[in-house]
This record gives sequence, structure tokens and C-alpha cells, in this order.
Amino acid sequence: MKTKPDLRLSTLINLSFGFFGVQIAYALQSANISRIFATLGADPHNLSYFWILPPLMGMVVQPLVGYFSDKTWTRMGRRIPYLLFGATVAVLVMCMLPNSGSFGLTVAAAMTFGLISLMFLDTSINMAMQPFKMMVGDMVNEKQKTQAFSIQSFLCNAGSLVGYLLPIMFTYIGIKNIAPTGEVPDSVKWAFYVGAAILIACVVYTVAKVKEYTPAQMAEFREAAKEEDKKVSAESTDKSALNHALKVFFQVGLVQFFCWAAFMYMWTYTNGTIAQTVWNATDTASKGYQDAGDWVGVLFAVQAVGSMVWALALPLFKNNKVAYSLSLVIGAIGFIMVPYCTNQYMLFVPYFLIGAAWAAMLAMPFTLVTNAFEGNPRMGTYLGLFNCTICLPQIVAAALGGITLKALGSVQGNMLILAGVFLVVGAACVFFISEKRKALKKA
Repeated sequence: MKTKPDLRLSTLINLSFGFFGVQIAYALQSANISRIFATLGADPHNLSYFWILPPLMGMVVQPLVGYFSDKTWTRMGRRIPYLLFGATVAVLVMCMLPNSGSFGLTVAAAMTFGLISLMFLDTSINMAMQPFKMMVGDMVNEKQKTQAFSIQSFLCNAGSLVGYLLPIMFTYIGIKNIAPTGEVPDSVKWAFYVGAAILIACVVYTVAKVKEYTPAQMAEFREAAKEEDKKVSAESTDKSALNHALKVFFQVGLVQFFCWAAFMYMWTYTNGTIAQTVWNATDTASKGYQDAGDWVGVLFAVQAVGSMVWALALPLFKNNKVAYSLSLVIGAIGFIMVPYCTNQYMLFVPYFLIGAAWAAMLAMPFTLVTNAFEGNPRMGTYLGLFNCTICLPQIVAAALGGITLKALGSVQGNMLILAGVFLVVGAACVFFISEKRKALKKA
């Protein structure tokens, strides 16, 4: 029986290289949605509503791409057609979204155009993102998967850094960072244009270098795995084991709710907060507001660096729950500090601390859940459903953002303090997770 071979390091890199470009697009979207729609004329109380689309599309599109690509076989492969189509659409929309205010439309029409563009961008980014995870699952053996996902994580963070910094880089070289009222500055437009070019180049490179396994090869690999499946079947069908795993699923999901709601408010209200506290700017067409928009990218880049540094520390903890909870508390301190930092460079400290929470959120939930479902033949299905614990809290937080902002005195900085409170609650909920299963009685 044929098993999946060990792959060369270059092949593992090629499998995920396009993810670098996809993450640039995602970072540009994350750092600039609020800036773009505020510039178009959106009221701060309505900004969070524009953030409903990204998690909503992720919750819908990623499972569908997985379902249909499982059944797709072409000369290009089973995952690559979806990757290439998603990336192509993303490139086109990235050229349209920052131009929403440049077509002479009314404010309402410009925001509608931007909203439709954002919907297509979210859909296409999710369509391009999911195949990379599935190709690693398809092509990499168990021994090399940790290495393969580590490479993907590194490329993810590297792409985020580039995407976050592109607008301020273009401002630095002299491209205009201000524009007429209702229009997005050229520095942001060029960031999206260049990001789109890098995205398609990286994806084309992966398409050219990666050859997916054929249906016959995949069938051979499945046959080779049958004996291993038989070894774990007794444990995976044990009712007590499944009940415990589902209990962990929902307990971790509760922590996820508070964590992802907190970060939704960071993405939504950082721009408005630092524009007011550091640049004393409320006019979205002013130079101060747009400078704050550039600085958001720098701060999110600092967060990404903090995340990479803290990720190295997480394996040193002997207790997963202590590592998880402490990371969230550190992030909470960062969030609460933000509105009190009146110097743009002082903001490096809180966003570096926020990176600790982000590192834990990317690693610990899946560690706890996969440990709980170890040996279950439907682990992939459960992990797909677990994605809802990421998307749903963002949707709820975005839907309630305007009401919450008004209740907190319409001060955007208060939303970041609330985000810190959410992380503290999440940190407390970590200790309710039943990480270790009690010994099961034998029948």
C-alpha cells in the first residue's frame, strides 16, 4: 500500500506560497475597511455594520469550497481551480473597492458600491484562502504536517506585515495621503493595486509549481490509512469520548466568543480612536485622520510582530490553559491602554501586548479541540463547524456595535476598553474547559 511520501522543503513552501499574497489582501481589508467607509461618509455608529460581511462570508464560503472541491477533479487538480478563480476575482475587486468614492456617485450610492465590492472581496478571499489549508491536508503526511502548517503560519504573518504597511510606505515615497471629501487617498488605492499584483503573482507561482495528487493516488493513500483508522475506531466511536469532546468544543467556543468580539471592535474602532486621541482629528477628509489611517497599518504590523514573538513562548508553558488565559489577560491590558496613549509611538506597547492574545487565539483553541477529538474519524467535520465559533461572535459584535457605541457615550476609545473587558472574561472562561478526559469505563 502506498503512503504519502516525505516532501522536500521547497515543495512545502510552494504549497503555501500563494498564501502570502492572499494574506496581503486580507490585511489590507482588515486595516482599511473602517477608514474607507468613514472616508466615504459613514457615521461611526454604523461602521461596525460593514464588518458583518467578512465573517458571514467566511462562515458560508469556506465550508462550501471544501464540500465542492472534495468532489472536483480536473487536469489542474481539485483545489487549485477554486484557488485560481478566487484569486482572480479578488484582484479585480481590490482595484474597485478603494475607488468607490471616485465615480461621482452620491454618498449613499458610493457606500452601496463599496459594500457590494466588499462582499465580493470577502467571498473571493475566502475562496482563495481555504484551498491552501486543504492542499496541505491532501498532500502532506502526518509527520510533516506540523512543519507545513508552520511554514503557512510564517507566510501568513509575513503577508500581514506587508499588507498593513503598504499604505504608509506609499505615503512615505510621496504619494498623496489626502483626497477630496468622499474620496479615498491615492496612497490607499496604490496599496490595493500593488497588493492585488502581489496576490496574483504568488498564486500563479503556486499553481505553476504544485501538482496535486490524482484520484488514483488519493485512493491508494486512503487504502494505506485504513489500518490506522481501524486502530482508533473503538476510541473514536466511544460515546463517552465523543460527549467529552463536544463538551470541550462548546467550552472553547465560549472563550472564542469573547475573544473574537474583542478583535472585531479593534478592527472597527482603532482608526477613529487614535485619530481623536493622537491627531485630534474627527474630519475624515483631514490630513490628521488619513495619517491615523496609515498608522493603523503600522500598529497592526506591531501586533503581528508581537504575535510571532509570543508564539515562540507559548510552547514553553506546561499547562495549555494557563498559557491561553495569561495571553488573553496580556492582550486585555493592551486594549485598555490604547485610549490613554496620546503619542503615536507609545501605541507600539499596547499593540505589541495585543499580539500575545492574537498568538494564543490562533494556536490554543485548535490545540484543545483537536486533542479532544483525537482519533475521531469525523474530526474534519467538527473542525469545519468550529469555524462558526470564530465567525458568529464577529457577526454579533458587528451587529451590536452601533448600539454599544452609543451606550458608551459615542466615544470610539471606549469600545477598545470594552474589548479589553471581553478578553478578561474570556480568560476567566478558559479555566472552565475540561482539558483532560476522565478515565472511561470499559464495557
